[in-house]
Amino acid sequence: MDKIIISIVTYNSKDIFLTLDKLQEELIPSGAYEVVIYDNGSEADYRKKLATYPFVRLIESGENRGFGYGHNRVLLTAENRYGIICNPDILVAEKDVSLMVDKIKAQDLAAVCPKVLNGDGSTQYLVRHRLAVFDYFLRFVSIGFLNRLFNKRLADFECRSLPDDQDSYIKMGSGCFMLVELEKFKEIGGFDERFFMYFEDNDLCLRFGKNGDKILYTPEANVTHLYGKGAHKSFRLFRIFMSSMGKFFGKWGWRFF
Repeated sequence: MDKIIISIVTYNSKDIFLTLDKLQEELIPSGAYEVVIYDNGSEADYRKKLATYPFVRLIESGENRGFGYGHNRVLLTAENRYGIICNPDILVAEKDVSLMVDKIKAQDLAAVCPKVLNGDGSTQYLVRHRLAVFDYFLRFVSIGFLNRLFNKRLADFECRSLPDDQDSYIKMGSGCFMLVELEKFKEIGGFDERFFMYFEDNDLCLRFGKNGDKILYTPEANVTHLYGKGAHKSFRLFRIFMSSMGKFFGKWGWRFF
C-alpha cells in the first residue's frame, strides 16, 4: 500500500509531542501513514524524546537551515504519491485527513488545505488572495482605530468571505497543514529554500498557480493549530519575518497597499 508521508520539521518545538500523541491516536493505527521528522539541530534530550515514538523516522540535522529546506529533504526524495506538510503544533483527526485525500484523488489538484482552527475552536483566517505590506502592518501593529477603519480591508485580506458550506479554489493556503500531490510538488522544485521561515508557503502556492496547478480549500476538514505568533513575541523571529517578506516581494513584485 502506498502510504501517505507526513513531513514535520522541528526545532525544539514544545508542542510537537501533543502533535505526535494525536497522530498516534488517530492516524497511525490505520497503517496508511508514515511520519518523518526532520530535526533542525534541537537539544539532545529533545531528540531522545522524539526517538521514543516507534512510528517516527527521525532525520537529525546538525544545523538549522529552515522550514522549507527540511521539508524538501523529506518530500523531494519520497516515492509516495501524496505528502502532508505538517507543522509541529497541529492536532488532526483521521476523518479530516481522509476527506482531504478523497478530494485530491477525485480532482486534478496540487494541494488541499483544510479549515484551520485555534485551540478554542475559532477560525484562523490563513487563506490569501493577495499580499501587501500595509496589511501586514495592520496585523502586526494592531491599533484599534486603524483596525476598525480598515476592517473591510482586513476581512478581504484574510478571505473571510469564503463559504463554510462548500469548497473553493484558492490562490494561497497555509503551509501549517497542507496535503500535496508529490509529483506536482517535485515539478516546481518544492519549497524555495531562500526562505528560512515565513512566506515560503505563499511562494509555493504562487508557483503551483504559475505551473497551472490548482489548490483546493475545503472547510469540511479542519485541523487545530496551536499558533504561537512567534514573530509577534521574538525580535529574532521578527527579523526573520521581515527578511522573508523582503525576499517574497522582491521575487513577486512589491505591493505596498
